[in-house]
Amino acid sequence: MATLNPTVASQLSRGIGRLTNLTFTHGTGTTINTTCGRSLLDFTTGIGVLNTGHSHPRIVAAAKAQLDRIVHAQVNIGYHEKMLELTEVLAPTLPSGLDTLFYSTTGAEAVENAVKIARCYTGKHAVVVFRGGYHGRTFGTMAMTTSSRIYRQKFGPLLPGIHVTPFPYEYHGITTQMALDELEQLFKDTLHEEDVAAFLIEPVLGEGGYVLAPPDFLQKIRQFAHSKKALLICDEVQTGFGRTGSLFASSSTYYGDVRPDILTMAKGIASGFPLSAVAMRREISEACEPGMLGGTYAGNALSCAAAVETQHVLREEGLVENSEKMGIRLRENLRAIQNSAFTKGLIGDVRGLGLMVGMEFAPDAVSGIKNKFCQEAVNEGLLVLGCSTYEVVRFVPPLNVSEEEVDAACEKVVAALKKIL
Repeated sequence: MATLNPTVASQLSRGIGRLTNLTFTHGTGTTINTTCGRSLLDFTTGIGVLNTGHSHPRIVAAAKAQLDRIVHAQVNIGYHEKMLELTEVLAPTLPSGLDTLFYSTTGAEAVENAVKIARCYTGKHAVVVFRGGYHGRTFGTMAMTTSSRIYRQKFGPLLPGIHVTPFPYEYHGITTQMALDELEQLFKDTLHEEDVAAFLIEPVLGEGGYVLAPPDFLQKIRQFAHSKKALLICDEVQTGFGRTGSLFASSSTYYGDVRPDILTMAKGIASGFPLSAVAMRREISEACEPGMLGGTYAGNALSCAAAVETQHVLREEGLVENSEKMGIRLRENLRAIQNSAFTKGLIGDVRGLGLMVGMEFAPDAVSGIKNKFCQEAVNEGLLVLGCSTYEVVRFVPPLNVSEEEVDAACEKVVAALKKIL
């Protein structure tokens, strides 16, 4: 199909927002191709999913081999080989103290199960989340999501027992101390510790703008949560599997050993195959009785096969280390652009960890500039996405991106900026 058939397209839900009307056919590494013959640098990677790049040959081979054996072996009926193999590979890499896994299908499903498990273990119900966080689109997770109203508008009433507190965002004047003071106040005027099961946080805000929590903030939140006899859940759906230059952000050099009680993961775990997981301490897992957890496609065999090979590729091809190295190069390039005369001071901030990089336009830039930039970037042959209620563009290339590809992408950034500034 060389062109988009408008009749067929009209049969797809209007509720899906799209960056482009392009139809994609195939991809290799950092490049994605379309029916109209275009080849673009993909710095979206399916929103942080394809950490090993498009169609990595080792992942493809592992999936093809699994297709010849078994595609679906339901988790509530028995074990399957690839889930056991994945657990053997993944468990030793988890942050300190996490030694038990539950597999599901999507990031939102992982988060909902994490909250279920926290409620079961603590016997309490309320969850504290942080402003700007994104945790999913399902009924439970959209109540916990505050990165944009679009994810929750007109769907209420939402799940009760969710309480929102500020996330540090120093570019907009919200310091760590201010965030901690607001959290303390929340427990003075609204919450009692006997009600709170868990604190749920992204180490780096994803949809909320690629905002890094200050290095000591997660440690302080963990201490605060434990002082209230609640659990700390780190949502690493987007930050996991090398995205931030460490396998997991919560055990990175930047944050230190945060030691969350529960950790959720998805996206980069299986290089594009649908799989997610919840990691926890064994004593927390033991609170759940057999039958309380499960799912038709939970821990699908084909996805687990891809996930096993993904873990080997990440380690053997040095992708986590390359993420840190190329992330530094990308941020340096973007900061050089930020400081160029032609940008007229309209790029306010460049930030990130590893290859999770955000570029925020200054408050006096015209409203909607991030969307205009993303469209011009597509015209220049670069896929990037906006995020946040502020004017933020995110750069999420595969972890095996090369220096040449980083530099080429930044040249396209310059070309796109010159068309809109």
